[in-house]
Amino acid sequence: MNYRVQPTAQVDESAEIGDGSSVWELAQIREGAKLGEGCVIGRGAYVGTGVRIGNNVKLQNYALVYEPAELGDGVFVGPAVVLTNDHNPRSVDPEGKQKRGGDWEAVGVKVAEGASLGARSVCVAPVRIGRWAMVAAGAVVTKDVPDFGLVVGVPARRIGWVGRSGVKLVERAGEPGVWECPQTGALHDETDGVLTERAA
Repeated sequence: MNYRVQPTAQVDESAEIGDGSSVWELAQIREGAKLGEGCVIGRGAYVGTGVRIGNNVKLQNYALVYEPAELGDGVFVGPAVVLTNDHNPRSVDPEGKQKRGGDWEAVGVKVAEGASLGARSVCVAPVRIGRWAMVAAGAVVTKDVPDFGLVVGVPARRIGWVGRSGVKLVERAGEPGVWECPQTGALHDETDGVLTERAA
């Protein structure tokens, strides 16, 4: 076993945990969940049944990742973030009977490589968070976020772009549609609301 699980954590026997990963106090990892290498699962975090998590992912304290969520490599999930899985949540059916597992269809949140979800943000499934996107703390995401998109508010709306470093990009003077990272100098091109990286 090349990973670390604290004694108070609950990890189902059928869950897979990658080498170098750490599962901290009171975290719960459910049946069939799969975590990649080098992941950090914070105190009180929840990983639902069959959830797929890539390599080097950080789930901060009390993050709730409900199935069938999929998180790509290098994703950051801040404290108390919630990834929902029911588009029309109800405890009971129209006749007042308590709903069971087979009475509803789970829908998931997909978070692509390198994206970050700020503290206490909520992603209302089904949505996709694009590569290297940034969701601000407290935002409520109800529609897909494009690659490199920076979204804030309730409901979340895009207010700019971010690069791989997480710093807000600035548009180059005299070059409309060309965005630059002030930290790394990396250039990006915007076409019809889609941002792409320029090859180095």
